[in-house]
Amino acid sequence: MKKVLLAGAIALFGLSNAQIAKGTTYLSGTVNFAASEDNNTNVKTNDLKLVPTVGYFVGTNLAVGVGVGYASNVEKTETATVNTKNTISAFVVEPFVRKYWTLGEKFYIFGQLSVPMAFGSDKGENNISNTSNKETFNSFGVSVKPGLDYFLNKNWTLEATIGDFGYSNFKYKDAKSVDNYNFGLDLASVGIGVKYVFAK
Repeated sequence: MKKVLLAGAIALFGLSNAQIAKGTTYLSGTVNFAASEDNNTNVKTNDLKLVPTVGYFVGTNLAVGVGVGYASNVEKTETATVNTKNTISAFVVEPFVRKYWTLGEKFYIFGQLSVPMAFGSDKGENNISNTSNKETFNSFGVSVKPGLDYFLNKNWTLEATIGDFGYSNFKYKDAKSVDNYNFGLDLASVGIGVKYVFAK
């Protein structure tokens, strides 16, 4: 009976000794663009995020890496009398460490600890006073994300992150900081991506 249960567990979880070797490098990242237009308020928004990521396995199934890129949000309001524009842009950097656990020959779960940081500006313009104002800001945080990784072949993988646990601090130069805490496994916040592995 015990042998039957053990065989069933192995078949269910696909446990194996498949490992990701030390010295392996991979490339991934985030590319996102979104736009919206509200015809009731005449507000148009554009969001852009471009953060390429490189990871390096310093040990078996243990990787460190960093993502470096740019993020922006532009909001415009255009009416017969008022034209306003608000632009938020930031340089983004996110070092991380990621640990993998093997579920099968091509299937892994992982946990990632990262320290996301952003340094940018918030600029507002309007045609009423014909002026503009600009404030600088910075933010940093600590984030833990669980995820799944499936190797489609030796070079390409499909990965998913589920939820986010962490803390972030946001501060304008001449203002008090804002602290945020986030804890939860929300299936609505599942992130799907691909990465390229330089397999040996």
